[in-house]
Amino acid sequence: YYGNMADNGLPDQVGTIQQLASSRPWMDLDRVGIWGHSGGGFASTAGILRYPDFYKVAVSSDGNHDKRNYEDDWGERWQGLLETYPESTPLDTEFEGGAVSPTNYDSQANQLLVKNLQGKLLLAHGLMDTNVHPSNTLLVVEALIEAEKEFDLLILPNLSHDFSLSRYFMLKRWNYFVEHLLHINPVADVRFAEDIP
Repeated sequence: YYGNMADNGLPDQVGTIQQLASSRPWMDLDRVGIWGHSGGGFASTAGILRYPDFYKVAVSSDGNHDKRNYEDDWGERWQGLLETYPESTPLDTEFEGGAVSPTNYDSQANQLLVKNLQGKLLLAHGLMDTNVHPSNTLLVVEALIEAEKEFDLLILPNLSHDFSLSRYFMLKRWNYFVEHLLHINPVADVRFAEDIP
């Protein structure tokens, strides 16, 4: 997706899951969830916003939701230098239905897609993250509030960028999918492998 980080592999994932389900009747396409951390956090949020009829639940942790708000050496390397377009420039049809894009970065900015949210979204961010600044998630939070969309937010005050495998967050993520995809109450007494004698 060089030069167009909005094209981040999600169409291939959706197509692959649909193709697999066509020969596996036990797969339930009404209960598809997506999770990602960092760049995957960006992609999981983009998934539920770009494909709201497909992804029903998304968990996004430490997502770099707008490359203008991330490291310039990374965004500029893969998205290119920021370009401002004339007002008459149409976007690709996947973004905002062909609306006008003032810059080449708008098509990859998750906060500009929040009006599409239909499913359940959990956003999480560690406040001590020195890789993806928490303001990346707050861009999406602010847009969701402005759009009056329901979502869940988990702030982890003393955790940095590498919290995705912490016990607390693994359990929180697992329980979110159990509750919103299986529609049952999560198990109260979960034990991790290291807890089993």
